[in-house]
Amino acid sequence: MVVTNHNIRWDKVYDVIVLGFGAGGASAARFAADNGAKVLLVDSAPKGQEGGNTRLSDQFLASGNDPEKLKAYHKAMAEPFSIDDAVMTTFTDGLYHMKDYVAKYFNEKPFSFRENYFGSDIVRSFIEEFDEFPGSDAYDLTTVHEGFEDAALWKDLRKAVTDRSDKIDVWFSSPGCHLIQDKNSNAIVGAQIKRENILRNVKAKNGVVVATGGFENNEAMMQDYLQEPYLQPIGTLYNNGDGIKMEMEVGADLWNMRSYESLGIMHGLSLKAPKHTRGKGTTSVVFPTAQTGSIILVGDNGTRYIGEDMINRHGHVNIHGTWRIPFAHVSPYIIFDQTKADEFKANWDKDNTPGTNPPKMWEEAEKFTSVEEMAQVIGKDPEILQNTIDKFNHFANEGIDYEWGRKNMRAFDDGPYYAVAVKQNMLNTQGGGRKNARSEVLDPTGVPIPHLYEAGELGALFVNNYAGGGNLAEALIFGKIAGENAAKIKTDLNEETSGEAKETFSDFKTESDTNKIKEDYPAGPNQYIGHNNNGIGGEIVVRVTLTDERKIEAIEILKEHETEHGTEALAHLPQQMVAHNSFEVDTYTGASVTSWALKDAVKDALSKAAIK
Repeated sequence: MVVTNHNIRWDKVYDVIVLGFGAGGASAARFAADNGAKVLLVDSAPKGQEGGNTRLSDQFLASGNDPEKLKAYHKAMAEPFSIDDAVMTTFTDGLYHMKDYVAKYFNEKPFSFRENYFGSDIVRSFIEEFDEFPGSDAYDLTTVHEGFEDAALWKDLRKAVTDRSDKIDVWFSSPGCHLIQDKNSNAIVGAQIKRENILRNVKAKNGVVVATGGFENNEAMMQDYLQEPYLQPIGTLYNNGDGIKMEMEVGADLWNMRSYESLGIMHGLSLKAPKHTRGKGTTSVVFPTAQTGSIILVGDNGTRYIGEDMINRHGHVNIHGTWRIPFAHVSPYIIFDQTKADEFKANWDKDNTPGTNPPKMWEEAEKFTSVEEMAQVIGKDPEILQNTIDKFNHFANEGIDYEWGRKNMRAFDDGPYYAVAVKQNMLNTQGGGRKNARSEVLDPTGVPIPHLYEAGELGALFVNNYAGGGNLAEALIFGKIAGENAAKIKTDLNEETSGEAKETFSDFKTESDTNKIKEDYPAGPNQYIGHNNNGIGGEIVVRVTLTDERKIEAIEILKEHETEHGTEALAHLPQQMVAHNSFEVDTYTGASVTSWALKDAVKDALSKAAIK
């Protein structure tokens, strides 16, 4: 439905409303505030789970040393499609100045992966993802410090918001539901926001920025726009396509709705998990043991549907000369034999290079004595599955994969066999409202919808292939533009404000930076409190209880705002620390940052015990 301002009563009034608290929304709010606006920033996630995909990402920012080469590179990635030239130029100029952006606006020393790690083959494959395309040699990845997968950029973005708590009010668990449109001019004059199960009519005097991310968690929209079945999310669970729906209601044109990214095992698979939970076992780099020997990937009918060793570029693989994400199967399985299971176990430490966290396949798999038994359990036709394995064995013995051109194969043993249920995953979608270089959302005729702006993965410019760091960089570039333009005082409307509430209320009202707040936690005899601020969600606080012999008896988590994978780590690691009487235990797969922060918090508590 279209909500207009006809006879509306405003619950709150701000200069700018920003919907979505990821990189795009945080940037828009920060720069709107710096340009004199009183800002309301809302997010559908509860406090401690905000941040969208930004918080869960590798923290890489695309950058580069030549704007013309960067433009050529992104044009090549888009082909045979095209990107609006003005939007492209704004983006690639922003990439060229990204290191200056990090230094100026985050007061951080930008770290260049090209300058420091280009000698590594793995890092080079990150940086020049499409190294055969013109301009790839100008591309770089920048972080706010030497490190990644640690939420460092997100923490800088969040701090920029909390440091401006006098100018920016923040509401959590408050999804935007509808934009409010002026009945005469079609200008966007506010938003309906669900706050404590009440629809609040909030006026925006100068502009609304929609930065709500994509539709990774909306199965109906996957079907409608991607023509794919359910895809397993590996990012935030709070991106449901709300921004797209709101923009459509007010007449926005859409673009790039078919474009999405994937990441993980082989071309973009995760270990199968319950619906509406994050996929596990994803890895930034395809770990080598999964690419060689007696291992295959089968689709819904039990046949191989891709070469298991094909290069994965954010889920895209080169099929007959075109880089595309393969069509998803409903029930794919990775199948291997005992020799491969032993290899997975033996090679796991080697495969587990920084930033990869491969799954322990030998533990995740079901074990079967025969192909027929396996086929019946995993829902495949026994004859077809046996034929698939027989054909693979023939190719392996011949030394030529006539089906997919795979190089390194070994025929399967006679049993036992292993099967791991996997699922095509979803990193993020790129589609949303069509925008111009000023971050204004356009209608189908190319005319800006007055006072409506957009930032982040919602309406991103990536139409086909994608290189790492691009979404975060675009969020910063267009978030700044959107915030500054939304903050400009608008003189095209003279509507009276009715029912304006004088007080403001914010979930950050008393906070300047929550990571600096040290709350008091009780500690009894032989109990010590430990803190660490480096969790994905900020501070982790623990209470460690020692025995009279000064051994670890118990570890309690008193404060945390981690992701669901991080919460799993917090549930398991304390038991291991107690059992080993040490904080030095293995990190929890898929939650390395949380694991390190927990270890350091326990270490902090133990250091106080030693002092006493």
